[in-house]
Amino acid sequence: MIESENLPSGVQPRFMRTPDAATYLGLSARTLEKHRCFGTGPVYRKLGGRIVYAITELDSWAELGTRRSTSDPGSGTVHPAKRLTDSDLLGADRHRR
Repeated sequence: MIESENLPSGVQPRFMRTPDAATYLGLSARTLEKHRCFGTGPVYRKLGGRIVYAITELDSWAELGTRRSTSDPGSGTVHPAKRLTDSDLLGADRHRR
């Protein structure tokens, strides 16, 4: 849970731990953990022993999947939470051009 009740009045949280970040993205915490292990997920920070995600980084990562139609290649790729192969990376590069 976002611990905003511990913040001074008017201060918004900047970081979320894995369960909250996953909920924010509409994913399970386990899927977000897999993305972190495979390097396919949003940028994270390790503060002490805790993994946290900046809300702005979650938004940026999710924006990579923005499309207007099924034929729209978009400007980026949100890969599945699995180890990427060379062909996955080549396909992503082709869509960025």
